Amino acid sequence: MSYKFTEEQLMIQSMVRDLARSEFAPKAMERDKTKEFPVDNLQKLGELGLMGMMVPPEYGGSGADTVSYVLALAEIAYACASTAVVMSVHNSIVCESIMRNGSEDQKQKYLKRMATGEIIGAFALTEPNAGSDPVRQTTKAVFDGNSYILNGTKRFTTTGKNAGLTIVTAKTDEEARHKGISAFLVEQGTPGLTVGPLEDKMGLRASDTADLIFEDCRIPAENRLGNEGDGFLIAMTGLDGGRIGIAAQSVGVAQAAFDAAVQYTREREQFGQSISKFQGLRWIVADMATEIEAARLMMLSAAEMKDHGENFTLQASMAKLFASEMVNRITAKAIQLHGGYGFTKEYPVERFYRDARVFTIYEGTSEIQRVVISNQIFKDKRNP
Repeated sequence: MSYKFTEEQLMIQSMVRDLARSEFAPKAMERDKTKEFPVDNLQKLGELGLMGMMVPPEYGGSGADTVSYVLALAEIAYACASTAVVMSVHNSIVCESIMRNGSEDQKQKYLKRMATGEIIGAFALTEPNAGSDPVRQTTKAVFDGNSYILNGTKRFTTTGKNAGLTIVTAKTDEEARHKGISAFLVEQGTPGLTVGPLEDKMGLRASDTADLIFEDCRIPAENRLGNEGDGFLIAMTGLDGGRIGIAAQSVGVAQAAFDAAVQYTREREQFGQSISKFQGLRWIVADMATEIEAARLMMLSAAEMKDHGENFTLQASMAKLFASEMVNRITAKAIQLHGGYGFTKEYPVERFYRDARVFTIYEGTSEIQRVVISNQIFKDKRNP
């Protein structure tokens, strides 16, 4: 591709590619079977400064830009999508939200440990009856003395079991709708917090997903993130960055499926020649490569806008929408190009297909992305 990267960005991409393909990829299929949380992968990422990529050095992070981050994340997703989703939520949503909204004490207490991977971050917004509409959430936080008492249930929390720190949203004012939602930093093992059974998922099976149940869970007032009523804005702003991360995951998995399909079609022979010689299949491959490149450039454009301090909400949603839909098409075509073998676990494309399916759902469904995109278009008065 013709995108111009700095030497540092290329060095980070190369380093992560070597690590992910040599150490993460060989274990990915086994982790898919056993659902073993990739703690060893995350420790390696922490040692290399990749668990606090965009955290400033004064808080123990690498201080890298968003372009470097998405290049690294795509390489990790190429090798092990389960590891990538944990890293994405940790970096894109949790570290970024604390960096943007946290007090100095909160940054000192948590960011330094998160940047090394000592503790992993999670984000709890979704509830049994509140998914795309977070205002419907019923988890409550009642101020009591010098603390808040949380009651409610959060659903589908990525890294819910293994997270050392979770950003939890809860209503502090029932009447104020989205302005009545606040955010809290809840540590693992806090009395009153129970982790529910792990979900038995279609894909990303080594990444744990669980309910978090709060029963009179007392949180110190100093663990409120931002001011009361800031929770909705904190969540939405965090998701903007997270959506660039989903685009990066999508690009990584799509590239892995594409490379596997190209290799297979070169090696597979039918009717006396490699099936890569057949025009029908060559055109499928050409379309796959074009879609991946388009998604990659959209991802990089959104990342660069974020680095420049521009409003990137529209570009993040576009990148997430296109890339997540793209990876579902690419992995399906990769299976088709493998024929019957693609339907078996002997080849990795079957896992890529399952891992990719959730990308159009989490951190805002494709339908929600279209709402965000159209809202951004029609609120711009310059648009005819």
